[in-house]
Amino acid sequence: MLDLAVVVPTYNEKLNVDALVDRLELVLVGLNWEVVFVDDDSPDGTADSLRALAQQRPHVRCLLRIGRRGLSRAVVEGILSTSAPLLAVMDADLQHDEALLPSMLQKLEDEQLDVVVASRYVAGGSVGEWSRGRAQLSRLATRLVDAVIGTGLSDPMSGYFVIRRTVFESAVRRLSGEGYKILLDLLASAPSKPRVGELPYTFRPRTAGESKLDSAVLWEFVMLLLDKRVGRWIPARFVLFSLVGASGVLVHFSVLWLTFRALGAGFALSQAAATLVAMTTNYALNNALTYRDRRHRGLGWVGGLLSFYAICGLGVIANVGVASALFQRQQDWLIAAAAGALLGTIWNYIASAAVTWRRG
Repeated sequence: MLDLAVVVPTYNEKLNVDALVDRLELVLVGLNWEVVFVDDDSPDGTADSLRALAQQRPHVRCLLRIGRRGLSRAVVEGILSTSAPLLAVMDADLQHDEALLPSMLQKLEDEQLDVVVASRYVAGGSVGEWSRGRAQLSRLATRLVDAVIGTGLSDPMSGYFVIRRTVFESAVRRLSGEGYKILLDLLASAPSKPRVGELPYTFRPRTAGESKLDSAVLWEFVMLLLDKRVGRWIPARFVLFSLVGASGVLVHFSVLWLTFRALGAGFALSQAAATLVAMTTNYALNNALTYRDRRHRGLGWVGGLLSFYAICGLGVIANVGVASALFQRQQDWLIAAAAGALLGTIWNYIASAAVTWRRG
């Protein structure tokens, strides 16, 4: 029987995987374990290297994902592919200290915990050679997590932890799968609060390959927090879509005032210009934020804009039609207008997701 599975998501980590397996073999002596690498079709040939490694070492497995991306979902698929009762999650870039694994497992058993997290922020831990800006951003994100979700951990953003399968299985069907912070997703999705402990470690510098940290990570983090806070009632994307729509109202009236009052253009022309500018800014913001993972570039950006114009045009017709019908029945202009606006927003959201930003 397996004691432990170490799940490692990879993307362009060919230069690190051999060294990681060597290090795991040194620290996991005496355990019946396997390491499951989940590779998102790395162009550098990571999967080929892992298959060659697996031919020599039977405790190494490679799960290749084609046409799918995302660290959190990769971890979930890796865990579902193994039968081990204890699961460790860590990165392939050698920045997580593998020598801490035996202590994490010991603490899990000795204190009858559900999760043990390797923390950079408890006494004895460190972010290592991070720049001041990155360290401050990480601290800010941690405080934001505490304010929104409240995990009680010093480092809920850690990507290095050990968890019992029973806890994972209790949460897996509630996971949002957004972003790269699978620990945060698991803790926020568990039906009852897990018993959690922490051990300090120092985040090591990367020696090979390139960091995956970019602006997309920040977007994914925001989407995860939104989903965990309001996702059970309203889709996180709809919240962002609505906020962008609210900004469009401000843009509309600003352009209308500028063209009609300041420049003296006719009202019909000014209204048309304001509507066009507002739709364009809404499209640009949604493309950059709400649908960042499906965003259009180049000529695709123009094609997406045209389809968004068409969808919003139909949304205006639905808005006016519903509002007029309600006003005729109830004579309450405020309720009628609000209902029309809500229907128009819902239509724009559903139709644009299905057409403008449909998944490829």
